[in-house]
Amino acid sequence: MYISQPSLSHQIRKLEDTLGTPLFVRSSRSVQLTAAGRTLAREAPVALAALEQAVRLTRLAGAGIATTIRLGYTPVTSFDTLSVLLDALREVHPDFMVDAREVFSAEIPERLRAGDLDVGLALSPQLLDGVDGELLREEPVAAVLSARHRLAAVPRIPVPELRDETLLLFPRRLAPAYYDSIVAACDEAGFVPDICAFDEPPISAMLPRLAGGREVGLAPASFAEHAAKTSAGIVSRDVVDPPITAELSILWAAHDPSPAIASVIDLARSCAQRNKWLPNNEARVQ
Repeated sequence: MYISQPSLSHQIRKLEDTLGTPLFVRSSRSVQLTAAGRTLAREAPVALAALEQAVRLTRLAGAGIATTIRLGYTPVTSFDTLSVLLDALREVHPDFMVDAREVFSAEIPERLRAGDLDVGLALSPQLLDGVDGELLREEPVAAVLSARHRLAAVPRIPVPELRDETLLLFPRRLAPAYYDSIVAACDEAGFVPDICAFDEPPISAMLPRLAGGREVGLAPASFAEHAAKTSAGIVSRDVVDPPITAELSILWAAHDPSPAIASVIDLARSCAQRNKWLPNNEARVQ
């Protein structure tokens, strides 16, 4: 593109005024870059390339072609539900980058509303204004206990058998509705459970304690089965009479029109259907 010398000189002086420093040393015979000019000549191409990349990625994200998905998940989902969803995303949307973050269920709706997350996987969450969600998976709550525990000898543990046991759970504030469903099942069986809530867990912190043989952990069956397979001296047993159900929901910000977010939600529904995560094989809006 041809630019006349007066016009170019005018644009350079305007840039110098904007930056508040001269970019050239001018004489009748030559024009040389100042230290500021050399800095701009070095840094400007990098900045322009970054801007061009930002514009490209923004357009792709707007079209739902490539983007970063900030996914918050409750710890007990990490060994099955989350891995299935991440594998599906890698296969179907290889251009998506997933920033997966471990977040407790009670915190996920607020993080979505604040814009810190795009999608969440939470146990029995309390929805807030501006947050939508639907049930993604139902599974029984199972017992996780030492192979030396007296209840490990039976394949199914009726809830009344837990009357004299200490139940190891994470604190109620991290998943209130899930915690309350366990207490309600014990109440139905005629007793108030003795609960030991360990503070500031990761969920894996329960396993070394359970190996000692004194306490009984209760967790969604997918986590319990994984723990039994990967931890020496730990077994998983069904909990019955009454059964306790863990309900996992997928959540998202109601105001986000992003095609990429919609694609993740649709893919999660497909995973639920393919893996029969819901009894009726249909997602349920909350």
